[in-house]
Amino acid sequence: MSVILCYGDSNTHGTMPMRIAGLSERHPRGQRWPDAMAKALGDAHEVIAEGLPGRTTVHEDIVEGGARNGASVLPAILHTHKPLDLMLLMLGTNDLKNRFSVSAYEIARSVERLVTIARAEAVVPDILLIAPAPVREIGTLRDVFAGAEARQHGLAGHLIDVAARLGCGFVDAGAHVAVDPQDGVHWSAEAHRSFGAVMARAVTQRLAGAA
Repeated sequence: MSVILCYGDSNTHGTMPMRIAGLSERHPRGQRWPDAMAKALGDAHEVIAEGLPGRTTVHEDIVEGGARNGASVLPAILHTHKPLDLMLLMLGTNDLKNRFSVSAYEIARSVERLVTIARAEAVVPDILLIAPAPVREIGTLRDVFAGAEARQHGLAGHLIDVAARLGCGFVDAGAHVAVDPQDGVHWSAEAHRSFGAVMARAVTQRLAGAA
């Protein structure tokens, strides 16, 4: 059985588009993209969803509160679920919040740091990077992500470069799903279902190539 870890933020958690900023509601079990992917992959694969709302790549967030730094908790999560066959890594959306003021290039470098950390722990042999779907400055979270549309320009391209340099797989979520206009960040149930199918195909291909 292959064990697949999905390491991400609120869109891996399954957070619904926010009706009110800060009100976190979750898509039901089975409707989140890791669940949809697991169903498509079948019983020969175990899928572990490790999505935390507000998780960044490497930044502490004193506004959102503790444990949001994806770099600091990654080793513990990897060892919690070892042995692993593949990690799907989709982070960077929360780095686009106005409070962090980082560029797309810096976000990609931060993702590269996460890959380095993961490999140093020597418990997951392969990593597939996912470029987050681009955010929109619209709806209930427009003030939180003020300026994000400009800052995220080129992120997918930078992540492609990281994946190629480090020998990781790559999927561009924005080529398959779009954020919901209600808050400009989170995904509808239909987006989760369709992305789960996309990732099932990507994971199947990646694991077959590693066999």
